[in-house]
Amino acid sequence: MLRIIQIYGTMMVAAMGQTLLLALLSLFFACLLGLFFGLLSTVRNRACNIIGAVYVDAIRGWPLIVLAYFVYFGIPMLIQGLGFKSFRMDSLQAGVIALSLNCGAYMAEIIRAGIQSVDKGQMEAARSLGLSYGKSMFKVVLPQAIRTMIPSIINQFIITLKDTSILSVIGFPELTNTTKNVSANVGLPMQAWLLCGLMYMVVIIILSKASKNIERRINRGR
Repeated sequence: MLRIIQIYGTMMVAAMGQTLLLALLSLFFACLLGLFFGLLSTVRNRACNIIGAVYVDAIRGWPLIVLAYFVYFGIPMLIQGLGFKSFRMDSLQAGVIALSLNCGAYMAEIIRAGIQSVDKGQMEAARSLGLSYGKSMFKVVLPQAIRTMIPSIINQFIITLKDTSILSVIGFPELTNTTKNVSANVGLPMQAWLLCGLMYMVVIIILSKASKNIERRINRGR
């Protein structure tokens, strides 16, 4: 393993940086998607509820690897078929889209549950003061819901971070894909994959500890 660290250590650290970048970008866009569809699932409108439920159920029904292949190969072919022959999508763009869609479905459920955990009287009180539904949601309900959602969001980030390994199938140079190349070059697969696992473990343990620490602070603040 020491030989791998000496020769490929910098490359693997850079690959972990790419992994974290992919996970962070995906979580950002997933939060936007989750907020939109989570809100659709909580409003008193049957059509909006159906749209939110269809998105969540449809995306969660797709294995991430199938979604990644569809985004990377299928969408460019579809757009090129519409006449945009020069359209291309690199592995980072495809990876962010696939992970964001996948993570967004779970974020929508986290946000829906967070909003529903806030006492209904908070919304009623805000509306009685003359605030619109939107202002009541964003100024009264969501700030309270976020407190309960933060640990779940961090846990979802951990899951998304591990899911980035699936995107090695479309050639994105994240840690798993880089380790596969290092293993083939150095001829020490056991040591290479052990190092890869340890790198994931260190980052995930740090995030898990952060999640538990935040959860304890939230619980003490109640």
